[in-house]
Amino acid sequence: MTERKPPGVDFESFVDRQIRDAERRGDFSKLAGFGKPLPDDTAPYDALWWVKGKMHREGLTVLPPSLALRKEAEDAAEKAAAAVSEQQVRRILDEINEKIEAALRRPPEGPPLNLRPFDVEAEVAAWKERRS
Repeated sequence: MTERKPPGVDFESFVDRQIRDAERRGDFSKLAGFGKPLPDDTAPYDALWWVKGKMHREGLTVLPPSLALRKEAEDAAEKAAAAVSEQQVRRILDEINEKIEAALRRPPEGPPLNLRPFDVEAEVAAWKERRS
C-alpha cells in the first residue's frame, strides 16, 4: 500500500520519489510484458479491445452454435483423414455424428446447420484407400 503524501511536500516530487523507490526495488521488472515491445498501435480504435484480448487469451470464440458445429465437423474430417487407425477414424466420426444428429433433432440458433452425419463406412473406405 502506498503511503500518504506528507503535508508541505510537492505532489510531483512525492510521486517521483515513489516511482524511483519502486524502480530500485525492481517492482517494474516483475510486470507482465516487461522488456517486450508495445503492441501495434496503428490499428483503428476498438472500444472492445480488452474483451477481444481476454477472449483470445482464454481461447474463447463467439460463434453461433450452428457455425461452431460446422467448424467442429470440418475439424473432425481433418482429424479422421490424419488418423493412424481405422478404430480412431470410427471414434472421431461417431463422436461428431452424435453431435450432428442432436443438432438435427433440435436445430441450434443461428444460420442453418447444413450438415448431415458422416457416412462412417464410406469415410473408412476412403481412409483405407488413401493409406494403400
